[in-house]
Amino acid sequence: MVVGRRLSILARVAGLAAILSGCSGAFPTSGPKVSGDPSIPTDPQELLPHTLINATPHVADVTARDATGEGTLGSFVSQGRAAEVRLGIGDTIGVTIFEAAAGGLFIPDQAGARAGNFVTLPNQQVDRSGTISVPYAGLIPAVGRRAPEVQAEIEQRLRNRAIEPQAVVSIIDQKATQVSVLGEVNLPSRLAINPSGERVLDVIARAGGPKGTGYQSFVTLQRGSRKRTVYFNKLVREPSNNVFVQPGDVIYVYTENRSFVVLGATGLNGKYNFEAEQTTVSEALGRGGGLLDERANPTTVFVYRMESRRVAADLGIDVKVWPKDHIPVIYQFDLRAEDGLFTLRQFLIRDKDILYVSNAPAVEFLKVLTLLRVGVATLNEGNIARSNFNTLR
Repeated sequence: MVVGRRLSILARVAGLAAILSGCSGAFPTSGPKVSGDPSIPTDPQELLPHTLINATPHVADVTARDATGEGTLGSFVSQGRAAEVRLGIGDTIGVTIFEAAAGGLFIPDQAGARAGNFVTLPNQQVDRSGTISVPYAGLIPAVGRRAPEVQAEIEQRLRNRAIEPQAVVSIIDQKATQVSVLGEVNLPSRLAINPSGERVLDVIARAGGPKGTGYQSFVTLQRGSRKRTVYFNKLVREPSNNVFVQPGDVIYVYTENRSFVVLGATGLNGKYNFEAEQTTVSEALGRGGGLLDERANPTTVFVYRMESRRVAADLGIDVKVWPKDHIPVIYQFDLRAEDGLFTLRQFLIRDKDILYVSNAPAVEFLKVLTLLRVGVATLNEGNIARSNFNTLR
């Protein structure tokens, strides 16, 4: 009878364990249960739509084309020419007037007492009306004109008063043709554009260069109402993005620690910053302490990523069914395959990726056994307590 009672108790405990083992939320776990098949649920409240892709060397090659996430940023590619330096309001200019002989409008008869047959006028700013003042020539329009054009007009106005006048106009201080370089540079400032033309990297260099390393730096170019952001190293690698700056441009350099998260059956879960421009999945796993031998399932190592539409299309995903710009993709790695570690070494981690290692099936089975053991022990303790109580009576 006692044996029958114990068997009945064990049967009830086993039945409870079987029921719990069939419930996905019955046991504590370090992460989600990922299906082995691609899944695009129809009910968005049930599960976020996503695509599951087996990571292969080909997949690694495709995703490596946008290894730093540059596809999510803009581009500076332009066919614009170097800015032409023209006079503008606020520019300070100098005017020197030469005459062919003494005794003219500006040169007295005693020319030998002078350093030469010229006179230099005081420096002056182009006023808000866009003009400068030249004695005997009046107000000379300057805004939007090149220095030779202003020179020609001064000479034309003085032709009937001075002796074969010649004028030289020089820009003393440029205000109207400047660019602003701000943010994480060593010398933030407004810089006058060189008449020979300057590119984005030129003005960043004149501002002392970026404070951070190249793989941490990003550059935003604002031109009027338009704004684009480019990865700094892309400016260096792709000269087509190193465009000529234009007057009024604002260049903002900032640093951002790109990072990834390691979760699941690894030695050390956590968030890790990139220590170089590129980090592979194998390096990321190494920084996370590697797979735990007693827990990890080497066939289900996952990388969660919001993939760009261009890369998703290259992977064969039908991007037409995805309304948003970024597509949730889960990449699955099988480390028991012969080339599994090579794929791990070839696949590049990207900013904001989540690396997750799931538990092995045996771990879930051990949880069931643990539950059985706890249940049996609890029932035994209850029986012992009841027996002691009966004895006391």
